Amino acid sequence: MIFLGPAGNALGAKERTTEGSLRYLKEIGLNAQEIEFVRNVYLNEKKAEEIGELAKSLGIKLSVHAPYFVNLLSEKKETVKASIQRILDSMDRAERMNATNVVVHAAYYGKLEKAEAFERMVEITKEILEKAKENGMKKVKLSYETMAKESQFADLDTLLALVKKIKSKNFTICIDFAHIFVRNKGRIDYTKIFDKIKNFKEVFCHFSNVKYNVNTKKFMDVHVPINSHPPFKPLAQEILKRKIKHITLISESPILEKDSLKMKKIFEELGYKFDQSCVSSSSIRA
Repeated sequence: MIFLGPAGNALGAKERTTEGSLRYLKEIGLNAQEIEFVRNVYLNEKKAEEIGELAKSLGIKLSVHAPYFVNLLSEKKETVKASIQRILDSMDRAERMNATNVVVHAAYYGKLEKAEAFERMVEITKEILEKAKENGMKKVKLSYETMAKESQFADLDTLLALVKKIKSKNFTICIDFAHIFVRNKGRIDYTKIFDKIKNFKEVFCHFSNVKYNVNTKKFMDVHVPINSHPPFKPLAQEILKRKIKHITLISESPILEKDSLKMKKIFEELGYKFDQSCVSSSSIRA
């Protein structure tokens, strides 16, 4: 199945709440939403459970983005401790709402060499997963995101190496195609990316286009509507060619669900048929 939806509440929803957004997404034929804890984990336990029940009844697959105020490789111990807690709080709410993934901007390299940073991330990630397990979080997946800047942890190959090292069903990655495009200085090869993740049973992704700076002649990590770079149609073709069984594409475009609908239209033009009636809670948790 292909799951499509926005990062955050739908702009077109008349009711400006998460519940209103979920109902609106159902109306327009989308089947996913990422709950954005950008500044803080704003849902309490009870509210998270209520949103989870509503999403389940509507057939909407949920994910969560942890707060941006995270740096697991900070020189300051209190920053690392606070970062771990923000991630655990996000995972707790995600577990309660039956969300599948908690996306995290994990860290900055700072003064660390990449090899040392990698080893630290192995230990910190294991610590987070162990604490999550101790607190009853058994289903949700911690998902580090591919990042756009060389100063950020990390690129796709590094994250895949981390997945291999951690060896946990509760740890995976979020493939942000726009970030990969920027980090690779305006280049992207969808075939190579999917070759690298061919053994993944589930693929979780972000997609948007990015701004081009005409003065520096460089692509920037600034999201813009889907019109140009990176191109979406070749990505859709690659997904359909490989017959990927379970993939989620979250729109981080400024126009959110409008670009999710644009992605949906491209898939349909390529021959894929979305069947909203078959989006059951069991398929969401597959």
